Amino acid sequence: MSDLIVIEFVTLDGVVEDPDGSGGTAGGGWAFRHGPEAVAGDKFGLGPLLDTGVMLLGRTTWELFAKLWPGRTDGFSTKMNDLPKLVASRSLTEVDGWRNSALVEGDLVSQVREVKARQDVVVTGSISVVRELAEAGLVDEYRLMVFPTVIGAGQRLFSDRMSDLHLISLERRGSAALLRYRTS
Repeated sequence: MSDLIVIEFVTLDGVVEDPDGSGGTAGGGWAFRHGPEAVAGDKFGLGPLLDTGVMLLGRTTWELFAKLWPGRTDGFSTKMNDLPKLVASRSLTEVDGWRNSALVEGDLVSQVREVKARQDVVVTGSISVVRELAEAGLVDEYRLMVFPTVIGAGQRLFSDRMSDLHLISLERRGSAALLRYRTS
């Protein structure tokens, strides 16, 4: 079976909300205050997954990315634009704004199980999607870009439920650190 990998920007105190400032929150934009090393290109080390996997996004993340990525033409952007994308949304009826995007039909967990049986799934942002998949036991790996910022308030990646994770790697990316954890 393939892996489901969650990739997230996260503050030192666990906040994942509004890393780019597009949400207009008081502390938003924290990920981009530390220079380009941690936010540019294949910062999460996805490599071949960009050729063989599928990306899963919630509506809000997809809408943001659909404004940013289609006009970019560098190597990494081309891979992002070519990558198949699934969009979990209860309100969108079409996802024509970013090529290779399709809406998840039916139950999210069932659809992800089906896709995961064939290929790796990468979930970025989309906290409600991540939480639903984690509750269903579908997350195999977390790749977290941790920034040296403490926000104090905001939506966090992990719920109050206890989780044991196993560190598999740690790499410095500018002033941030990429931590990779397996769930089992």
